[in-house]
Amino acid sequence: MKAKTFFIFLVSLSFIVCASSQKKIEESRRKDPRYQYNVGLVHLNRGNLNEAITYLNRALTLDPNYYMALNALGLAHFMKGNLQEATKHLQKGIAINPSFSEARNNLGMVYQEMGLLDKAQQEFRIAASDQNYPSRELPYYNLARLYLAQEKPEDALGYVVTALQFNKNLAMAHDLEGTIHEKLNQLEEAVESRRAAVKLDPLNLDFNFALAVALFKNNQHKEAEEIFTQLSAKATDPEMKDQIKQYLKLIRE
Repeated sequence: MKAKTFFIFLVSLSFIVCASSQKKIEESRRKDPRYQYNVGLVHLNRGNLNEAITYLNRALTLDPNYYMALNALGLAHFMKGNLQEATKHLQKGIAINPSFSEARNNLGMVYQEMGLLDKAQQEFRIAASDQNYPSRELPYYNLARLYLAQEKPEDALGYVVTALQFNKNLAMAHDLEGTIHEKLNQLEEAVESRRAAVKLDPLNLDFNFALAVALFKNNQHKEAEEIFTQLSAKATDPEMKDQIKQYLKLIRE
């Protein structure tokens, strides 16, 4: 009987120690800005923007100069459409670390969304010129988008080609290159760029749709029809479904 009682006591004591240890871990994490930042990033990457903002704000409460958290918080607000909030956090992060080119690229995107194209171009150029920035393809891609929006497709093409020189696997850059080639009436080149985008991201319906349209414009109707037919069973967007029907009608008439 005594032995049994002693065993139960040991198990209970072990449980108390484990619970105490877990409480210390949780308390440590609660006070760790890096942990809060990392949890915020997980939520940001999953598209859980409100949760991301909560954790990133916690990180900044613990460390107001955490410029990476300011960058992530600015990006979260940008994705929510809160452009003024995004600008405020990104500018603060850059003020703390002017060489943090990721924040400059993100700020450029916010400025472009706000229609402040000169400011956007300035931030993209600073980021693109940073030889230590490991994602230099992104500001070059954004410069291409900016110049295309300004109806300067030749300049846009030069920037997107540079982006692809830095990262040939950037599917959205191949897709943008296809758009620019179409703008310049370079239809064969547009088809090849669209093919490259689909090869890198075969499940992307927008890329597949753009390829089918490019094929149609280049009079490659048989292949265009095959892709449109496949898309008609997959597309859920009403506008895309309607456009697919119209293209199939034109091909089959």
